[in-house]
Amino acid sequence: MKTLSEINIGERLEVILDPVSRMDLIKYSGASGDFNPIHTVDAEAAKAGLPGIIAHGMWTMGNLAKLFTPYYDEGLIEDYQIRFSGMVFIDDVITLRASAEREENDSIYFAVHAINQKGQPVLKGKVKFSKYA
Repeated sequence: MKTLSEINIGERLEVILDPVSRMDLIKYSGASGDFNPIHTVDAEAAKAGLPGIIAHGMWTMGNLAKLFTPYYDEGLIEDYQIRFSGMVFIDDVITLRASAEREENDSIYFAVHAINQKGQPVLKGKVKFSKYA
């Protein structure tokens, strides 16, 4: 595996998550304190007009850190900007991607996005990964 310093501009990091499970969302509800039932109860999601239970947006965003986990001995995520662009449902398989856009001083700037198994975007944004000096 390359170190982050060896990654070239334009190169991509990618992680494919396991299918989203109800248990993932129940655990996240407990960890985050977000117990909105649209994330765990079918009837409540339907009452809200949703086609099914949806994952917490922050669950999806939090998983983005997995792209950078192998590099935490080299630096840290210093800043990020995220926009949610679609819903994540139970059994969705989410692919996370980060493309190196530019390097400035001791930081690498990445465009990040997540898509579901149908190729539909569910999240996009930017990450600034700063290397330890």
